[in-house]
Amino acid sequence: MHRTFIVLLMAVMGLTAGSAVAADMHDHSMPAPADSREAISMPPELRAHMLANMREHLVALGEIQAALASEKFEQAADIAENRIGMSSLEAHNASHLAPYMPKPMQELGMAMHRAASRFARTAQEAEVEGGVPRALGALSELTQRCAACHASYRLH
Repeated sequence: MHRTFIVLLMAVMGLTAGSAVAADMHDHSMPAPADSREAISMPPELRAHMLANMREHLVALGEIQAALASEKFEQAADIAENRIGMSSLEAHNASHLAPYMPKPMQELGMAMHRAASRFARTAQEAEVEGGVPRALGALSELTQRCAACHASYRLH
């Protein structure tokens, strides 16, 4: 199982390195395409709060990955549930932010928080069953939910 995880991690690192090389080959002299994401307006203090929440989610994702790399599944589950999952909504004051989001954005956000809670359960099961691939699959679903929202919306 540990060997499988290392091989999978090496593959991901290779893809990341390949993406970095491809990014360096991009022609930076061409103008950037227009940002077609829907702009979301909210008061400056709430915008700052929401951006801080999203940065915290990124930090938590990194800590989850580190915990998985060390096969600390319970720790990964705890981080996911308490810092990104459904249990984190009150701590992030989500109810104050939601009125400024269009309904589809709210739904994407809730899907992301639910995916974090599902990941937490899957990581706990991996502790017992040795299901590293399942845990990584659930983590991928979580990060895809983040990416879907960021691809559709921006704060201004």
